[in-house]
Amino acid sequence: MKITAITLDHLRLPLDPPLRAAWDPEPRRHFDATIVRVHTDEGVTGIGSGDTMAGFEAVAHLFVGTDPLDIVRHVKAIETANFHGGRYWPLEAALWDIIGQVAGLPVATLFGNSARSLPVYASSAELKPPAERVEAAQQAREAGFRALKIRIDRDRADEGVVTVAAVRDALGSNFHIMVDLNQSWRMAGDTAPATDLAATRRLVRRLAELDVFWVEEPLPYADVEGFRTLRSENPGVRIAAGEMHHSVPDLLCYLEQDVLDVYQMDAVLAVGMHRARTLAEVAQLKHRAFTPHSWTNGIGLLANLALAAGVGAGPYLEFPYDPPGWTPERRDFMLAEPLTITPGGELAVPQRPGLGVELDEEAVDRWRI
Repeated sequence: MKITAITLDHLRLPLDPPLRAAWDPEPRRHFDATIVRVHTDEGVTGIGSGDTMAGFEAVAHLFVGTDPLDIVRHVKAIETANFHGGRYWPLEAALWDIIGQVAGLPVATLFGNSARSLPVYASSAELKPPAERVEAAQQAREAGFRALKIRIDRDRADEGVVTVAAVRDALGSNFHIMVDLNQSWRMAGDTAPATDLAATRRLVRRLAELDVFWVEEPLPYADVEGFRTLRSENPGVRIAAGEMHHSVPDLLCYLEQDVLDVYQMDAVLAVGMHRARTLAEVAQLKHRAFTPHSWTNGIGLLANLALAAGVGAGPYLEFPYDPPGWTPERRDFMLAEPLTITPGGELAVPQRPGLGVELDEEAVDRWRI
């Protein structure tokens, strides 16, 4: 089998009303998605998505004409291309989609087949006043979710703590609450400094008193000692990070130095599926958790689901969900059907061979740039 062509569809869905994501410097008035299709001489086509694939045309020749099943070779080639500016992990997802189709198995089976479905948490996007967030949390529980992640603005920490306390009071101790401080990396153009360690230490202590399940990305990635300090001072709350950390050697150092409780590398944004599986297995061997970030689109979510179900990630999988600003219909606009959870709050692994992607070709044509 040979790769005959790699094609990209750049899509843009207008967002009206806009999504006011906590990590975005400006409201998001459109949602972009790039679909990668890897075509072969045997008629099998793999599909991936996640990052923008900007500049990929210059390195596509490294893959065309090769065997799509040579996955380790392709991972190494993607890493050399990424070094020069891109993040081409959606290509690896498309290659795994081909491998699964050729094998006649879901990719999750190839990655270990630890679970047929995973509990998910509702991952919010927007900053909402306490009463609005409580209402949204109650609606999420009614939809089947057993956990919710709340964003806190570094410049409005007191309001964030009040919001978390209100959700805890309203939903009780059986509902898990995660908190994301979004301090480890920045969107382009966001030059504001992260909250200093002293303020972060105080904030994490306050959140620990509210029985928060984990505090996510409380510090910049480089502050390894700060992460270790937060863990040692707050044994009752987990510290999570790593969603956009692109360096496998650095992540191995994190694991060697026992920096985090929860590792969150995104398979289509950070380190790819193959490398994330290795890091996940090392984390689990050290009795630490792995659960990948999944804030891209439905195709990226399927890739992370395959990885997570394969290795037995947990205790939850991230499921972006914050209506009305962020819904499965917006997130998965290029799919034939949006991904939805079971009444018990789980996301099932598609049992079709590959990643289980089913595109809505009319939507792809409609929203293609």
